[in-house]
Amino acid sequence: MARPQRRTTAAAGALSPVTLSVFDLDRTLTRLPTYSRFLLFAARSRAPWRLLLLPLLLPVALLYALKIVPRRTMKQAMHRIAIGRALPQREAARLADRFARRLIADGLYTESVALIERERAAGRRIVIASAAPHLYTAALARRLGIADVVASASCWKNGFLTPAIEGANCYGGDKKLRVEAFLTKAGIAREAAHIRFYSDHASDLPIFEWADEPVAVNPSKALRTIAAARQWPVLDWRAGR
Repeated sequence: MARPQRRTTAAAGALSPVTLSVFDLDRTLTRLPTYSRFLLFAARSRAPWRLLLLPLLLPVALLYALKIVPRRTMKQAMHRIAIGRALPQREAARLADRFARRLIADGLYTESVALIERERAAGRRIVIASAAPHLYTAALARRLGIADVVASASCWKNGFLTPAIEGANCYGGDKKLRVEAFLTKAGIAREAAHIRFYSDHASDLPIFEWADEPVAVNPSKALRTIAAARQWPVLDWRAGR
């Protein structure tokens, strides 16, 4: 079914809408998923012996694959094994920044960085919206000159990073709710905004359908099928595509 055209001005002569370009992170801006890479990077940097504990994740991974436990449970178990139950805030910030530097060096599609710069040059407000932890997503955003980040919030206790996720995992329908909350906090009325959304995965369908301009980037098989059926633009930067 065709998505109805959304009006972005209340009446003729109204002010131009606020224009935003919202980007997913993993496999949209980055070549590979980032969460596992960050945890492995943290374990190798701090306590390589923790890598020997990875087999302990197998039962949780099986339950997750069978859809018995949710994604947040799997993510929290991975964090606990790789980083531990309490990481000092200063050390967490250093790890996040070092990991962000690594992503800048060799983890991003050059085309994604160029696209962000074109959108910025066109006067659009850039937002990263990801299920990845805010800890390193924000560090990466700072290095890309992006001020606005919507991501899964880490849980801090007495100045230490814990494995828990604060609030909802920023994924699927929850990501859409988080982006809507961001607009509200920023004082941007939805009807006064023009939103262009970029993502690689069909789990972001709630935001794709809510956005004014959905763009599939390096799409998964399911998203490619949806994009073709709905005539959404497709960008594919993967080698040989």
